[in-house]
Amino acid sequence: MPVDAIVNAANSTLLGGGGVDGAIHRAAGPQLLKECRSLHGCECGEAKITFAYNIKNAHYIIHTVGPIYCGSSDDAQLLRSCYLKSLDLALDNKCKSIAFPGISTGVYGYPIEEAAQVSYQAVMSWIDEHKDTKMYIYFCGFRDKEVEAYKKIMTI
Repeated sequence: MPVDAIVNAANSTLLGGGGVDGAIHRAAGPQLLKECRSLHGCECGEAKITFAYNIKNAHYIIHTVGPIYCGSSDDAQLLRSCYLKSLDLALDNKCKSIAFPGISTGVYGYPIEEAAQVSYQAVMSWIDEHKDTKMYIYFCGFRDKEVEAYKKIMTI
């Protein structure tokens, strides 16, 4: 889908990996890796922005590092921060649309139902704090269970 920014559920090196992260790096091409090297990584709960390079449906990639799930209260706080920091970067770069994957719901083990709840609440609070901002925000599911988790939350 064409959006101004796609969010990459990255690892802390920002140098690519598996899943969505690896797919984004492959699609964007070698220029992305070069720019990511200049960013010197990213802390959990933070976000950094790059150009999208060979990805024609986006202008930017916002890289955020979600928590490795361990069941502590810090997990939700860090995950929430990923969404808020990504939205702030999108706004700072005049993005009018952004697409999020399920951050930390793959190999990082965050249960999708909990992650969907945290992410939805984070986005809704950001919208409430930015009432004069118009931005299209999309949650994109890679697996059917991700899509179903968001559908369930949005119908409550």
